[in-house]
Amino acid sequence: MTAHAEVVAEVTAAGRTVLSTLRSAPPLTLRQTGPERVHLVASAAGPLGGDHLRLDLRVGRGARLEVGSIASTLVLPGPGESVVIVNATVEPGGTLTYAPEPTVLATGCHHRMIVRLALAEDAVVSWREEIVFGRHGEPPGRCHSRFDATVAGRPLLRQEFTVGDPALDRSPAIYGDARCVGSLLLAGAAPRPHQVSVTEGRAVLPLAGPGTLISALAPDAVTLRRHLTHS
Repeated sequence: MTAHAEVVAEVTAAGRTVLSTLRSAPPLTLRQTGPERVHLVASAAGPLGGDHLRLDLRVGRGARLEVGSIASTLVLPGPGESVVIVNATVEPGGTLTYAPEPTVLATGCHHRMIVRLALAEDAVVSWREEIVFGRHGEPPGRCHSRFDATVAGRPLLRQEFTVGDPALDRSPAIYGDARCVGSLLLAGAAPRPHQVSVTEGRAVLPLAGPGTLISALAPDAVTLRRHLTHS
């Protein structure tokens, strides 16, 4: 299955954010749940192996957009690799909050996640990602995640990691006994930590550009969410 969904948030002459484009393509089904808020609703199983899904987000000048999901995403095996690409552009003065529920890697899946995030100089972004290593009692499938963020065309963050590679998963130096991994990127003028901090299961790293990355490992999704809550 191939699907392409799109959301565009713009500001009216009266200064109010409106969603000028809200285009769904199952399984990427979008529902507006507030004036500036959209949720992804699962309208089909997946992604399944072989699926190629793309979500484009554009936040216009001075606009605000919040993107979440109703439930976790379960990645299932199939004939080939599944791919999910999220392209996001935030124009000057725009604010984007991206915080879907976790992605769960079912045994046997082969999945690739790609995020391309482009921010204007004074844009503000909060971007959360959470990955769960399989359903209860099962080992995870394989997933390769790539995240690229730029501010005014300059690199802010280039990050990638792999889950489900036995050579990596067996190493206590990679994930240890954790069952979940996640990150929270706080970029732009939003309040954020400004000092390096490392505690059990959580690391806070101020970036060279206008941003901070919080990375976390946890035994379960509830603990992971707590580690990724900005405070």
